[in-house]
Amino acid sequence: MAGVKRRRRHHDLLAWQKAIDLVAAAYAATQPFPNHELYALTGQIRRAAISVASNIAEGAARNGKKEFLHFLGMARGSLSELETQFIIAERLKYIDADADVFTRMDETFGLIGGLIKSLRLSTEE
Repeated sequence: MAGVKRRRRHHDLLAWQKAIDLVAAAYAATQPFPNHELYALTGQIRRAAISVASNIAEGAARNGKKEFLHFLGMARGSLSELETQFIIAERLKYIDADADVFTRMDETFGLIGGLIKSLRLSTEE
């Protein structure tokens, strides 16, 4: 059905929403990168950013908290990979150290961490 919006569990998660914003920020930040980086650093950054949001969504759709925690761990790993790639881009002078994307990564990392903590606490009860 074209034009019908579907709501999924992950749509309500602030961590997923911010991860989607991070994807857009990563694409914008890599737009001015040199053409020779298109299939190297640019592509890796974009894939890692997409992976963060995708892993949150996949985990939320899984059966049970244990699986969700596993995918949140993968999302956090992708986020650390993304941070590393942006630090490399900064060292190569492709991006400024105060770029918006660094703030967005910090915010997303904190939200994922909070979600992990919340899920772990609820499994202990």
